[in-house]
Amino acid sequence: MINLLGLQLGKFYRSQRLQKTLKVIVGLFFCFGTILMPTTVASAGDLSRQPITEITVSLGNEAGELKFFPNQLEFESGKRYKLVLKNPSSQKHYFTSKNFADASWTQKVEAGNVEIKGGVHELELKPGAVAEWVFVPVKSGTYNLRCTVAGHTEAGMIGKIAIAS
Repeated sequence: MINLLGLQLGKFYRSQRLQKTLKVIVGLFFCFGTILMPTTVASAGDLSRQPITEITVSLGNEAGELKFFPNQLEFESGKRYKLVLKNPSSQKHYFTSKNFADASWTQKVEAGNVEIKGGVHELELKPGAVAEWVFVPVKSGTYNLRCTVAGHTEAGMIGKIAIAS
């Protein structure tokens, strides 16, 4: 009796019915997985939907000091940031860090009534100006920051931007 049962089970396993049944089960598994998971996967991979962390940097100050406040910035790769740049001084300043900009995905830059999308390497802020740069760092490293107005870098308007993995 046991031998007969073993033969019957062996035939069933080798039959096309089992193979078809397994194909249907596997197909249903992938079908339901595809239906239930796309919103989670899409929002995890959509950089524009990441939560945003706001950081403010002043380019100079009212006393005319040629410095970035703060001059050491730290970001984490894959996180979304809004960098609020303010120029409270009476002269124009530049926020220049080409390698940092190349290591980041820029969602947008807003200044006044203008929104700029795409790559950004340098921002000029006239006296009293405010600009918002929304970006996601994507490549770790340490990058130099400087103001490229003549004499400002030499006077100490420099900094470092670090992107951690």
